[in-house]
Amino acid sequence: MMGPVLAACLLIILSTAWISQANGATCKKDGGVCTCNDNTKSVDCSYKELTAIPSNIPTDTDRLVLNYNKLRELEPKAFHHLNKLTYLNLQFNKLQTLPAGVFDQLKNLETLWLRENQLKSLPSGIFDKLTKITYLDLNTNKLQSLPEGVFDNLAKLTRLDLQINQLRSVPNGAFDYLSNIKTLWLQSNPWDCSCKDILYLRDWINDNKEVTGAQDAACGDQQSKAVLDVTEEEAAEDCVYPNTTTAIPTTIITTLASSNDDDIPELPVPQENFQKFLGYQEPDHLPTQPQCLMSISGYLGLMMSLVLTSAAILYVIHFLKKA
Repeated sequence: MMGPVLAACLLIILSTAWISQANGATCKKDGGVCTCNDNTKSVDCSYKELTAIPSNIPTDTDRLVLNYNKLRELEPKAFHHLNKLTYLNLQFNKLQTLPAGVFDQLKNLETLWLRENQLKSLPSGIFDKLTKITYLDLNTNKLQSLPEGVFDNLAKLTRLDLQINQLRSVPNGAFDYLSNIKTLWLQSNPWDCSCKDILYLRDWINDNKEVTGAQDAACGDQQSKAVLDVTEEEAAEDCVYPNTTTAIPTTIITTLASSNDDDIPELPVPQENFQKFLGYQEPDHLPTQPQCLMSISGYLGLMMSLVLTSAAILYVIHFLKKA
């Protein structure tokens, strides 16, 4: 009777191993695609053409590198089990948006790289829980605006990189709570120096001359005039910024609104142009499954598990027939 019992135990062990692999291994040593270092608690998943965050990343991971992949979106709870992370690198991907709350559990995070993505906007409160962060990199995205208070909880932040975006202004008080900021990169944005909104940024730069990088902010696409040198006379317009790259002075809006409707010719507006004005975009992709099991070693591991499981089943059947 010991034969069937041993065979049954073997079957259970092999089945458990197969299920574990089927759920998605992370580290190469387990058949996954990422390189894991147990000593430094780091996981490197760079240059793997991933379209989703690998599953089963160890919960004690301190450093997670996901740069140079094809990530277009993140699951809202993608990092919720990784509350020990101090370093997260997501640069050089294709992220177009960030789900609200995606970083909420990363309360020990000190460094966050989001450089070289395609972010057009940020959800309100996206960084509120990152109270220990010291370095935030949003360089080379497509940000057209910043939400009110987006940096208010980042009192320990020392370096903030916002250069090479499409920012024309920042909300009033945007940088007031950055009490430890040492470097703030703002250059290569088309700052609109004809609008009154720019006066907050001008005054903040002037009041914080010890912060390196901020003085390099310049007006417009030509970057010919420093924001620091803008006068009240030059920044006279009350501007409204829709979700486009063009500012519309409110004086124009008021004039149009007060005009007689009979005097305004009716112009056909193509539907796609109207959608673009509202910031609407058709989705150009569908979510894809994690690619953790795409390595050859992962497939070989699965095949071996299947073969051993089949052998164990036949072994059990053989002994049951003899019993």
